[in-house]
Amino acid sequence: MIEVPKTAIELAKRFEGFERKVKRGTDITAIPYICPAGFWTIGYGHLCDAQHPPITDAEAEAYLARDLNTALVATLRHCPVLASEPEGRLAAIVDFTFNLGAGRLQTSTLRRRVNQRDWAAAATELRQWVYGGGKVLPGLVARREAEATWLLRNA
Repeated sequence: MIEVPKTAIELAKRFEGFERKVKRGTDITAIPYICPAGFWTIGYGHLCDAQHPPITDAEAEAYLARDLNTALVATLRHCPVLASEPEGRLAAIVDFTFNLGAGRLQTSTLRRRVNQRDWAAAATELRQWVYGGGKVLPGLVARREAEATWLLRNA
């Protein structure tokens, strides 16, 4: 069984962050917030509702591990060629799937390009997914560029 690539974990943590910290006893916790795309989120990009109780870093790590595993399974289902590619390529698409969801990957030209092993075209496709709430978000531009770099790194 393929594990979530370490690079995917690092990408998700880097671009999701663990912000909105408050004290709960002796623990630093995260509270729900609305992400730039307009979704209620907590911890490292875990979707939630506005009433979700605060979570510790350890709880955020557990959510992230589960969410990335879900993204890994979906990525391999839609892009089976990634099972035999360098880990960086898998990590890039797992992070994309974690960020935008399996449905977006499933219906995308990105999926087609990955399965054709056309890495340059896949990187170009990645760089188009930079909109949130109808506008270009600088954080998504940076994230897609990082994913594209990993996708092309082993080319």
